[in-house]
Amino acid sequence: MGWTQDYTPLGNSLLLSSLAALIPILYFFWALAIKRMKGHTAGLTTLLIALVLAVFVYGMPAQQAVMSASQGAVYGLLPIGWIIVTSVFLYKLTVKTGQFEIIRSSVLSITDDRRLQALLIAFSFGAFLEGAAGFGAPVAISAALLVGLGFNPLYAAGICLIANTAPVAFGAIGIPIIAVEGPTGIPAMDISKMVGRQLPFLSVFIPFYLIIIMSGFKRALEVLPAILVSGVSFAVTQYVSSNFLGPELPDILSAIVSLIALAVFLKFWKPKTTFRFSQEKEMAAAAEAQQLEHQKASYSAGQIFKAWTPFLLLTAMVSIWGIPSVKQALTGHYEGSNPLLLFINDIGGRLTFAPGVPFLHNQILDGSGKPLEALYKLDLAGSAGTAILIAAVLTKFVTGMPWKEWGAVFTDSLKELGKPILTIASVVGFAYVTNSSGMSTTLGMSLAMTGSMFAFFSPVLGWLGVFITGSDTSANLLFGSLQKMTAQSVGMEPVLSVAANSSGGVTGKMISPQSIAVACAAVGLAGKESDLLRFTLKHSLFLLFLVCMITFLQHHLFSWMIP
Repeated sequence: MGWTQDYTPLGNSLLLSSLAALIPILYFFWALAIKRMKGHTAGLTTLLIALVLAVFVYGMPAQQAVMSASQGAVYGLLPIGWIIVTSVFLYKLTVKTGQFEIIRSSVLSITDDRRLQALLIAFSFGAFLEGAAGFGAPVAISAALLVGLGFNPLYAAGICLIANTAPVAFGAIGIPIIAVEGPTGIPAMDISKMVGRQLPFLSVFIPFYLIIIMSGFKRALEVLPAILVSGVSFAVTQYVSSNFLGPELPDILSAIVSLIALAVFLKFWKPKTTFRFSQEKEMAAAAEAQQLEHQKASYSAGQIFKAWTPFLLLTAMVSIWGIPSVKQALTGHYEGSNPLLLFINDIGGRLTFAPGVPFLHNQILDGSGKPLEALYKLDLAGSAGTAILIAAVLTKFVTGMPWKEWGAVFTDSLKELGKPILTIASVVGFAYVTNSSGMSTTLGMSLAMTGSMFAFFSPVLGWLGVFITGSDTSANLLFGSLQKMTAQSVGMEPVLSVAANSSGGVTGKMISPQSIAVACAAVGLAGKESDLLRFTLKHSLFLLFLVCMITFLQHHLFSWMIP
């Protein structure tokens, strides 16, 4: 017999049980935002508190609690940690070979205004990577690029996390929405349509909000035409693709349209003043000299193409890895007849392992008595990190870099990312313990008790789920069924509440411990996770409020928007 989750372990009181389940979350906020602990210290101590609560409050057997933490830690290493290592490695290769200076110059040739660079790279290019790869790749690559252009590392990380709000619900080839069809029974296309009638409002607003954060309201108005081109082109494409094509392509298509539209627009329009950060103004003379140097530097189209090749290869590889049939072959699950994919399927099957977690697999029963699967998913071939590594191998040949030097850069990247990877492993372990013990469900049940106001609080479940798990997909799987059942009991359209879970979740991504650790690792701020959380927390809460209002209004006033 397995252990059955008890969602109200404290005297059958949902309130008291919820307060207990909140303790590790509140502690994590306190540890980072107030105490300013280093990320790995906050992560490990939060995991320890979660384990204590799981065992002594929720009654979870200690052996199962520890193994649940180990399952999360493994997932933190592969695929998440693997993506971070390879992303940072690829960026460092471009710096080591001198190609990044040419990339920097090519971006400056489009615009040397920091506001517009943020729109191009953090918003549009980051959204493309979210749609193609997901996990930590968008923030890791985009933030590293901005730092290379001269952005303050903390600002670069924070801006990329906030910019990543727009595409997360459709991230990684639509998986967050496709996945929730199973537990809810609501067609993925219907959920895609509903999310596509919520997020475009946020997608129009995010670019404007980003620039306000960077430079203030008045300076944001100076580049309002560019903001509108970026946001409106993204939002319109997001609506059309999500409502008429499905959940797989909204991010990729929206990002490409937005990126091209803004780049072309900037060929014909420039802001009256060029915005730089205050620390750059203090070094005005040096900045002017640097600008003149870049103006004098004349790179041929071939040199610029070669410099961008690592990121073009990155884009190509993660896009190929995201194609459903290829992804199935890479994990050994392809059932078609294509000879090439059958060959890849054979290799992928040999490189994919999913052993059951000892003492945990099918040993925990949820509230309905259903055993919960617990696997170590060691998917080396199918991981986006492997796609990025292949891009890095090809980059070695494009740049003519010796293998010895290439290996040295990889080794340096591993050494540099030691503590960030420990942080990621510990916070994902915390997420898995929270889920396995039933603490997450307890919190979800509390929010579901809001009755007629559930239409407003529905997105908060998604926000909470993404904060805990670091993934919109996981948050949808965690709370999708609860959203549907609660919506039916309060007279709300289930497709609206399930979509709100996904839309609300995007606002929790920027404060998720995993995302914070990934962003800090990418820009060399390991140990400064507290500063980044303090930067993003207020923006997360504000954007969550906007999604709550959108959902509330769609339920009460604009029900015609519901498919």
